[in-house]
This record gives sequence, structure tokens and C-alpha cells, in this order.
Amino acid sequence: MHEISLVRTIFRTLSDNFSAEELDRVEAIVLKVGPLANVEPILMQNAFGAVVEEEETRFRESKLQINTVPILVHCPVCEQNSEVVQYRFVCGVCGKPCANVVQGNELLIERVVFRD
Repeated sequence: MHEISLVRTIFRTLSDNFSAEELDRVEAIVLKVGPLANVEPILMQNAFGAVVEEEETRFRESKLQINTVPILVHCPVCEQNSEVVQYRFVCGVCGKPCANVVQGNELLIERVVFRD
């Protein structure tokens, strides 16, 4: 399960960007995840729980929140953005095939919430 590696990477990223005192106050980690990132939110939650329990115990009081975003494409024909439905990469406005993905690949730490 590659979600374990992803969670470990998230904790490394936090450690690289915040002090030990700040890390002790993390209340929530908010991720932005698109369908093309090949991440299952429930598996990510399970991996987060496992890593926190076994390795990163300072985060036991922290929560992982996952915000999913849809796949959006930008059509070069009509210059409109539209949502991809059922993985059919066509413009939702003009119906032309479209593979110019502008959203949906994300796997980002969107926000870190700290306790006061």
C-alpha cells in the first residue's frame, strides 16, 4: 500500500517546515486530492492512523482531512473549463475530445491547523 509512504512523506514535509513546538500543536492536516493522484481517501486515512500509532506518536491528537477535487480539463477549441465525468475526457461545453487536465492530479498539503 503506497499510502503508507505518502503519509510518511507528509510527516517529513511537516518536519522540514515547522518547529518541534509547532508540530506538537498540529490539530489537523488538510490534503487536497484529485482522482488522478491514485490515492484512495479511506486507505490514506487508514495509513495515517497506522503511522501515527506506530511511528509518529506526537500526532495522536491530530486528524487527517481529505478534500477531493474533480478532474477539470481546458478545451483548446472553445477555451472553456469543464468537469470530466466517468473518465470521459471530452469538453463538457462543445463535446470535443480534450486531454488538457487543469485540475485532478493534486496530492497537496492544503493547510495545517494548529491548536492555540
